[in-house]
Amino acid sequence: MIKNRIELISGDITKLKVDAIVNAANNSLLGGGGVDGAIHRAAGPGLLEVCRLLGGCPTGEARITKGFKLPAKYIIHTVGPIWHGGESNEKELLESCYRECLKLAREYDCKTLAFPNISTGIYHFPKELAAEIAVGEIANWLKENTIPEKVIFTCFDSNNFDIFRNLIANITG
Repeated sequence: MIKNRIELISGDITKLKVDAIVNAANNSLLGGGGVDGAIHRAAGPGLLEVCRLLGGCPTGEARITKGFKLPAKYIIHTVGPIWHGGESNEKELLESCYRECLKLAREYDCKTLAFPNISTGIYHFPKELAAEIAVGEIANWLKENTIPEKVIFTCFDSNNFDIFRNLIANITG
């Protein structure tokens, strides 16, 4: 059952002992605010060195690095869209972020994968719509794929947690 493969927690994604965590990064991959800055600080300077070599990442795509000082084995960096009112392909780009992260998780045999709510911080993507996209993309992926075995949505604030809890409760299959 798909719902059994999805978990929701409130807390700090950098503390999770999982195969991979997702970083809601900016195009440079060189760190920033919010979850991106927290991941870079927790992972240590080695992450920045490796990210410099990657040469950035286009919006809607993903890149993978090792986890460095994090308890996670890998960090999957994805660049979500900046919200411009919904008229600039934002929904499709965010859907792509989730799919690209899941593809890398499968390629690197990541059985446990943790996501933040991508693009909802300084990129101002509406939280409800972003969560609907996240839960929809994950549920669709899990119907067709065995890896990852478990996906964890990690919410840093209670508003996001409540949104995700309601969406996950309504997953069928």
